[in-house]
Amino acid sequence: MNSSSVAARILAIAAAAGLGSMSAFAQESDSAVLEDVVVTADREQVEAEGYRTRRSASATKTDSPLEEVPQAVSVIPATVLEDLDSPRIEKALDYAGGVARQNDFGGLTMYEYSIRGLTTSEFYKDGFSVNRGYMNPQDPSNVERIDVLKGPASSLYGRGDPGGTINIVSKRPQNDQFARLDLSAGRWDRYRSSLDVNTPLDDEGTMLYRMNLAVEDNNSFRDYRSSERQFFAPAFSWELTPQTRLLVQAEVIRSSQVFDRGVVAPNDHLGSVSRSDFFGEPRDGEIDNNNESLQAEIEHDLNASWTVRLASHYKQGRLSGGATEASRLLADGRTLNREYRYRDYDWQDSITQLELRGLVYTGDIEHSLLIGTEYERYAKAEAVLRTPPLSQIDIYEPVYGQPRLPFSVGPDGRSTDRHELVHSRSLNLQDQMRFSEKLFGVIGARYDHYEHRLDNEVKVTDKRTEQTHEKITPRIGALYQFTPEVAVFANASQSFKPNTGAPRPGTGTSFDPEEGVGYEAGFKFDLLDSRLGMTIAAFHLTKENVLTADPVDSTYQIAAGEVRSRGIDLQLTGQLTDEVRLIGAYAYVDAEVIEDNTLARGSHLPNVPEHSGSLLGVYEFLDGGLRGLELGGGVNYVGDRSGNVADSGFELPGYTTVDLLARYKATQHLTLGVNLNNAFDRTYYERSYSNVWVMPGEPRNLSLSLSLNL
Repeated sequence: MNSSSVAARILAIAAAAGLGSMSAFAQESDSAVLEDVVVTADREQVEAEGYRTRRSASATKTDSPLEEVPQAVSVIPATVLEDLDSPRIEKALDYAGGVARQNDFGGLTMYEYSIRGLTTSEFYKDGFSVNRGYMNPQDPSNVERIDVLKGPASSLYGRGDPGGTINIVSKRPQNDQFARLDLSAGRWDRYRSSLDVNTPLDDEGTMLYRMNLAVEDNNSFRDYRSSERQFFAPAFSWELTPQTRLLVQAEVIRSSQVFDRGVVAPNDHLGSVSRSDFFGEPRDGEIDNNNESLQAEIEHDLNASWTVRLASHYKQGRLSGGATEASRLLADGRTLNREYRYRDYDWQDSITQLELRGLVYTGDIEHSLLIGTEYERYAKAEAVLRTPPLSQIDIYEPVYGQPRLPFSVGPDGRSTDRHELVHSRSLNLQDQMRFSEKLFGVIGARYDHYEHRLDNEVKVTDKRTEQTHEKITPRIGALYQFTPEVAVFANASQSFKPNTGAPRPGTGTSFDPEEGVGYEAGFKFDLLDSRLGMTIAAFHLTKENVLTADPVDSTYQIAAGEVRSRGIDLQLTGQLTDEVRLIGAYAYVDAEVIEDNTLARGSHLPNVPEHSGSLLGVYEFLDGGLRGLELGGGVNYVGDRSGNVADSGFELPGYTTVDLLARYKATQHLTLGVNLNNAFDRTYYERSYSNVWVMPGEPRNLSLSLSLNL
C-alpha cells in the first residue's frame, strides 16, 4: 500500500505542475461522480454488445454516450470481426461508411485509406499513433472494436487529415476467467489459430491478466505470394488502490511476406492478364517486418471529480528484404520494365501523455474538462538500394529468373540512405458542455510544436533539411435532442499535417504544412426502442498546401495544391430483434482537385468511389430444433474510381460482392463456422496506384472455423 500511495502522490504533483491547479474547481457531489469514474470501463463494454455500441471514449477521450457527441462516429465492434472471420481489419472498415481502400504497400505494412475522399495513413490505438514507421497491420485477435471518427481530429489527436481518423480499441483484462481457442482453414492453404486467455491473479480481482496469441501461415490466389505471421499480446491490470489503476500492454509481431504490387492494365485495360499473374521474381523470397510495442498507463482519482492519467507508449520495428517491382509498361503493351529494391528500415517511436479530466459547474451547465500534454520522439533510418528499371518481362509469357542488374549507387544513383528525426510537443484543451437534458456542446483546441530533421547521406548538396512548425487547431460542435429518438448536430474543425521531404534547392528549407477545414451537420436517430441507431451527416472538407509538381523542375515538389471533398454518409447499427443484428453504411463522396500544377481542376482523387454501400445481417435461432444456429450475409458495393494518381482516364470498375456465413453452437463450449466470401466469384479490383500497380480482389473462397471455450 505504501508504494501505491507514493505513486498517487507523484501523479498528483505531476498533474498540478504540468497542467495547473484545476482541482480547485472540483466542488460538486462526490458520490454521483465517483460512481461514473469507477464503472467507466464496464459501462463501455456492457453497452458494446452485438452490433450496436452506445458509448465510446475515442471521439472525446472521455467515456461519453455517442448520442451526446456532436460528431459522426462509426463503430465496428468485435462481433463484426468475428462474423466476417477475416484476418484483415480492413474488411470490417467496409461497414464504416465512406472509407475506401488506398495503397497497401505491397501487403507489408499499415495500409493507407481514405475517409470521406481524403487519403490518410493515420491509425491510432488506444489513443496513441501507431502508423509511424512501417508497422504491420493490426491483428484482429486483440481488437475490441474500431472507432472511425469522421472529420478533422487534429484538435484532439494532433497532426492528421481532415477526412477522419481511425482509433483501434484493444482488448483489456476482464474480471472473469476464460479461455477461447479459434482455428480456421481456407482455400489456398490458409491456416490461422488464435488463443485468448484471461484470468484474475488474486482472489480480490485487483490484479488481472490477459493474453492474445495468433499464428498464420497463408498462401494466396496470387501466384508465388505467401505470408507468415506470429502475434503475441499480453496485458496486465492492477488496481493498486480504489483510486489508482495501472494497465500495461505489449505486442510482438513477427511477419514475413512476399512483396506484391498486383497486376497491370495494358493500355489502361483491365482483364488482359489473369488476376493471379505475378510480375515480380519468385526467387526474391519474403520480406521480414518485425515490430514490438509496450504501453503503460496509470490513472489516479485525485478526488470524486478529478482524475489524472499518465501514459507512455513505445514501439520499434525493423523491415528488411528485397523485391522486384513493376516500373513501366512499354509501348508494345506487353513488355514490363521492372526494378529490384532492397529495403532496410529501422525505426523507434516513443510517446508520453499526461491528462487531467474533471467536472466543473457554472450555474446549471456541466463542464467535462480535458487538459492534456503530449511529447513524441520518432526516429527512422531508411536505406533503399535500387537497380535501374531495365529488367524486362513479358506479361503474357513471363519467364522468371533473369540476371539481376547491379545497384545504382552514388550521388547520381537511385539508391537512398536517409535518417529522420521528429520531436513533437502539444497541449490539448477540451470542454464538453451539458447545457440541459437536450442541448450538448463541445469546444476544444490543440497547440502543436513540430520539429523535423531529414538527413540524406547520398546527396552531395542539401544533405540536411529541417523544418519547425507551430499550429493551433480548434473545433466546436453542438447537438440538440429534439425528441428521445431524433437529434441534430453540427460542427466545424481544422486539421494540420506537416509535409515531409525536401523542396528544390534554393527555395527554402521546408514545405508549408497541409491545413484542412471541415464542416459537418447531420442527424442521429435512436429507433425501435433503442434497438437501431443511425447517423446521417453532410460534410464539406478542404485541404490546402498539398504537394504538387514544382513548375520549375518537375522532379521536385512544392506545397501549392488544394483538394476538396463534399457529400453525405450514413451508418446504421442495431439489434433489431433478439434474433437479428444488423450493420450497414452508405456514402456519396464528391472528391476532386481544386488546384494543382499537373492535374486539371476537377480531376478525381484516386480510389475514391462516388457511391459506396454495405450491409451485413445475421439471424440467430434462439428456439426450436435450429437453436444455436446463426445464418447471415454481407453485401458490399463500391462504385467506379479513378485508378491513377495522375487521373489519366484509367478507371477501376465498380463491383458488388456477396459474403455468406453460418455458425452453429454445437455445445456450450464448441462453435463451428463457415464463411463463403465473394460467393458469386466476381472479378474486381480493390485499389491501384497506376496501371502497373493494380491489386485484384480475392476470387470465391471458403473457410471453415472452430471456436472452443476451454
